Amino acid sequence: MPAPPQRASAGLGRTIPALPARDVGAAVVHYRERFGFAPVHQDDGFAVLRRDDAELHLWGAVDEGWRTRADLAGTPVDSGAESFIAGTASCRIEVADVDALYTELREAGVLHSVSVGGVTTTDFGTREFATLDLDGNLLSFFRWER
Repeated sequence: MPAPPQRASAGLGRTIPALPARDVGAAVVHYRERFGFAPVHQDDGFAVLRRDDAELHLWGAVDEGWRTRADLAGTPVDSGAESFIAGTASCRIEVADVDALYTELREAGVLHSVSVGGVTTTDFGTREFATLDLDGNLLSFFRWER
């Protein structure tokens, strides 16, 4: 793979995943009860959640207008907040103790079916497992082993 072009340093910092939710309020409850995240901001269409150093943003994928449109083939569905978007997102969260978190989240009943057998080691140097939120968004938790 070629090296990226040289650029002046922009000082990029941490990233924060923003995941779509059909019902932000219900998603906040789910993240609090099952994943241990605490809400630090919440309104009808947006929430900020934190656990330790991890932060997630949830936004309302609540546009149902696409369901009743007569001409879906002629013009694109493009509000960006269509309800069908919820469950199509994913993020990866680095953790210090992936095995302890696996045990905790297994008990919470949020494991993705690919992870019911335990934490796996990848060929690119991580130990990780996958979970699903209330809407079906994928959250993978990992630790670098190299």
